[in-house]
Amino acid sequence: MAPPFLTNLVPRKEQRAQARPLLEVLLSLTWVQWALFFSGWLAWSCDAIDFFSVSLVLTRLRDQFKESTHTITTAITLTLLFRSVGAVIFGILSDRFGRKWPMVANLVIVAILQLGGGFVNTFSQFLACRSLFGIGMGGIWGLAASTALENLPVEARGLASGVLQQGYAVGYLFAACMNLRLVPETAPTWRSLFWTGAGISLFAAIIRALLPESEVFLRAKAIEKSKGTTTGKKTRVFLKESGEMLKRHWILCIYAVLLMTGFNFLSHGSQDLYPTYLQQSKGLSANDATVATIIGNCGAIASLAAGAFCIQFGVQGAWGVIPIQLSEMSPPAFRATFPGVAYQLGNMVSSAASQIEATGGDNLRTTIMVNGQLMNVPDYATVQGILIGVVAAFVLVITIIGPEKHGAHFEKHKVAFEEGGGCDDALFDDEVPQETREHWSSDDKVRPSDEKL
Repeated sequence: MAPPFLTNLVPRKEQRAQARPLLEVLLSLTWVQWALFFSGWLAWSCDAIDFFSVSLVLTRLRDQFKESTHTITTAITLTLLFRSVGAVIFGILSDRFGRKWPMVANLVIVAILQLGGGFVNTFSQFLACRSLFGIGMGGIWGLAASTALENLPVEARGLASGVLQQGYAVGYLFAACMNLRLVPETAPTWRSLFWTGAGISLFAAIIRALLPESEVFLRAKAIEKSKGTTTGKKTRVFLKESGEMLKRHWILCIYAVLLMTGFNFLSHGSQDLYPTYLQQSKGLSANDATVATIIGNCGAIASLAAGAFCIQFGVQGAWGVIPIQLSEMSPPAFRATFPGVAYQLGNMVSSAASQIEATGGDNLRTTIMVNGQLMNVPDYATVQGILIGVVAAFVLVITIIGPEKHGAHFEKHKVAFEEGGGCDDALFDDEVPQETREHWSSDDKVRPSDEKL
């Protein structure tokens, strides 16, 4: 039998058994399904607004705190480093207690810390605030993806994944627009961007609080309530099933982190220092650099329909499949923890992307003509080109050799606080085929979820 990295090169026929046409599926969605998807998309857009608030005003922050570009990018690095902590905390809370209130709490914490970031007066305070902010931000992606996708029919999840991920481009676009018009026109300048981002995150928390819990968790809680299961027993079961999942899927965990490391290097390497590159290496004004950023992110959004015409078009187009790929790849009962932690650990490894580029720019120089005079400036174009090229090759290889579970019905699976939830085939009892239930009833057989895989 050929190894997976060779068999994965052969395209697989799409599984369309009993699948409905996409348009029919979209028309059948209820307002609750649309609203839950929108709340996940909005939360992810808020993540982008809040994160890129630093890179968009990096030059202003440098002037405010009298620090170098390399030093200011430490704030970006620390935010990315601490995001994995938040992914673990809020992912566990979400898989244990449900999607709704962990996301609401997560968004409120993000709003408070983003608001606080606009009031700091020293660079040390700014670093401390952005470090804590990273913990809050770390939980958003896993909770947003699980909330948005698990309530949709399987036929709609591929399209929904792309639209969900482009919420990040929309957030970046919105932050760039605010940087273009709001920041220069207000006395607090860069602080107004932070305060506005905090308000949008709070609005997203209110939207999620007004919507019901995910249907999967309502169903699981009703089953456990009928059994008389106590909260303490649910927690013990959750811990047991978490250990079972890690024993079964530790190799998958490593692979997912490697995959997300490549994708995050690709994203941050092409975005974080892009406004600085335009201003320092190309001599653009802050206003023109922001306009260029907006154009780039319009390309990222359009990639859902057309193809690649610029770097953000390609980067965000590739990212579009990631939410559903990670959700389907994940152990089904841990759809918030597994994708969220893998994503943020990848972020942590790639956290030095902006500092790598800043250091490269300090050592690799070029000259440009400014007002009739030659100026020696960082050659960020070459530095970014080298980094993105190497990372793109890595992403191609790691994607080819990896697993895929296209069309997985993870909404039929038990949740993590139910017995057997840590096994991949532990379905809700009413989702198990009749012949399988009859098979279980024989004295000499046990459920698949009770067997070691």
